[in-house]
Amino acid sequence: MNLGVIGLGMMGRGIAQSLLRAGHRVTVWNRTPSRAEELQSQGALIALTPADACKDGVVITCLSEDDAVKAVVFGDYGIANAVAGCIHISMSTLGLDLILQLNKTHSEAGQRFIAAPVFGRPDAAAAGRLLIVASGDVEAIAKCQPVFDVVGQRTIVVGTDPVAAPMVKLIGNFLLVSAVESLAEALALLRKSGTDPQACFNFLTDTLFSAPVYKNYAGLMLEHRYDPGFRLALGLKDIGLVLDAAESFDVPMPAASLVRERILTGIARGYQDKDLSSLALISAEEAGRRKE
Repeated sequence: MNLGVIGLGMMGRGIAQSLLRAGHRVTVWNRTPSRAEELQSQGALIALTPADACKDGVVITCLSEDDAVKAVVFGDYGIANAVAGCIHISMSTLGLDLILQLNKTHSEAGQRFIAAPVFGRPDAAAAGRLLIVASGDVEAIAKCQPVFDVVGQRTIVVGTDPVAAPMVKLIGNFLLVSAVESLAEALALLRKSGTDPQACFNFLTDTLFSAPVYKNYAGLMLEHRYDPGFRLALGLKDIGLVLDAAESFDVPMPAASLVRERILTGIARGYQDKDLSSLALISAEEAGRRKE
């Protein structure tokens, strides 16, 4: 297929590389041109504008926040001003209001929109092992299934309502961040009590808590690995979107408010560009040293 990819951060770059390896013709655009140029040696073409990236009919956006998506879609040279019939696949974590706006704008332009946010870290994107949740036009999703098969290990379609997949993504990120905060607090208690945290987490993540989130983040924390995969600043943004959605439906989410404050504490301490696993640093600092 002829595809466009807009946004070449840690996730978008991996997605573009997976598509190139699979033999797709990929045209890329990035606000910082050097990132697009780095993919030329792997066979990518470079678009001059976001609209140029979708001239072949299907474009993927993988951008970190709502304003960046608005710029590449609604701008003078944006996707909404590209050819009719274009399919826009949004793999970003976005607010529900923006999702509705995107769907309306593309429909009015004779285009189609698929919300397809992904779960997975940058290494999963580079390996084509993302988890994809999709919603939107049924025929458009079917046409783009070969794309999903390349970049993801599994695709779940949750309906035609464009906000359905983004809602699943927001809930997933809320549960993930809550789990990581719980791990951080547990690790602080284990270390200060003198209990072997490795033995404890090995047992628990092989039995009661055998989900990938617990296994992966426990490993990162035990190894003091805080290099960015899911940056704390993005975690704050995503939890803010969760709370916005909750407020719009009059749903109290006290745990979401709590983890937002924990992330904000980390950012106040200068950890905004560290991984979500750095929540362990906050708990360790607050716990202090073990009493002898």
